[in-house]
Amino acid sequence: MPERDLYDILGVGRTAGPDEIKKAYRRLAKKYHPDVNPGNRASEEKFKEVTAAAEVLGDPKRRALYDEFGADSLRSGFDPGKADAYRQWKQQAGTRGGRMPFDFGDFREVNVGDFGTFDFGTLFEDLFGDRGGRARVRRPAAAPQGADAEAEMEVDLRDAVLGAERDVRVGHRTLRVKIPKGVLDGSTVRLSGQGAPGPHGGKAGDLYLKIKLRKHPWLRRDGKDLYLDLPVTVPEAVMGGEVTLPTFEGPVRLRIPPGTQSGKKMRLRGKGLPDLRGGERGDMYATVQIVIPEREAGLERAAKMFEDLYSGDPRAGISL
Repeated sequence: MPERDLYDILGVGRTAGPDEIKKAYRRLAKKYHPDVNPGNRASEEKFKEVTAAAEVLGDPKRRALYDEFGADSLRSGFDPGKADAYRQWKQQAGTRGGRMPFDFGDFREVNVGDFGTFDFGTLFEDLFGDRGGRARVRRPAAAPQGADAEAEMEVDLRDAVLGAERDVRVGHRTLRVKIPKGVLDGSTVRLSGQGAPGPHGGKAGDLYLKIKLRKHPWLRRDGKDLYLDLPVTVPEAVMGGEVTLPTFEGPVRLRIPPGTQSGKKMRLRGKGLPDLRGGERGDMYATVQIVIPEREAGLERAAKMFEDLYSGDPRAGISL
C-alpha cells in the first residue's frame, strides 16, 4: 500500500477532474514505462506506483472512499460500512461532550482502528459486569500483522553444501541471510519481521526467500547426489593408481583400479548434499573419462600395439 498521497504521486490537486487525472497518468506512465527505461529498477517501481494511484483515482467509487477515509480505504479487508458507523459514533460522541451515546437499542460490531473489532452489544456487560458481578474491562485487540512477502534468491552449490551467510538485495534493503546446509531448488528461508509493515503499528509480516541453485561448471546434481566427470590418463586406466579429486570439504585421494574402463562410476560416500531435515547426506560419484593424448606419430605407433590385445569386437551385442 503506497504511503504517499495518491494525488501527490500523480501531481494533481484534490479537485482534479477525470480528464486531468488521465492526462497526468499518461504523461508519467510514458516517462517511467519499463520499455523506455530498460533495466532501470527505480523507474519500474515508479511506474507501478503511478499506475496504482491512477487505478484508484480513476474509479469514482474508490476515489470517494479514498477522499473520505484516506489510506485506510486501500487496506485489504476494508469495510466502508463499519468505518462509516465508527465515524458516525465518534461524531455523535463528540457532540455529547465525548461520552458514548447510551442508546442500546441496536448494537453492532464496528472496526475502530487500533482497537480491532468492538462489539457494542456486550459493551454494557463488559463495563458493569455480568448479573451484578465484578466490573470487567475488555482489552483492546492486538493490531493486525503485516502481510508476508516473497522473493527469489540464487545460491551457489558450495553454499548449499557447506552453509553460509550472504547479503541479498530486496527492494531498497540489503539483508544478511543465513543459508542452511542442504537447501535445494524450491526450498524457502524465512526472515521473521522482514515482510510488509503492520497497519496501526502492528507487527511486520515475514519474508520468504525461495531458493534457486546456480548451475555448477563441473558438477551435476540429482537430488542430494553430486556427479563429476573425472579425467584419467590411459596409463592410469590401464595400470591403476591414485588421483586427487576435489570436494567442497577439500581434496581427497581416489584409487583407480587397474583396467578401469571409461564410464566407470567411483562413489565417495557422504560427499554430496546434506539433508535439510537432518537425514542421511548424499554421495558424490566420479565418472571416469579416459583422456587420449593429442594426436602425433608416437601416439599412432603406440595405438597399433593395442590392436592385437582386443579379443573381439567391443561393440558386439549392441542392437536397437
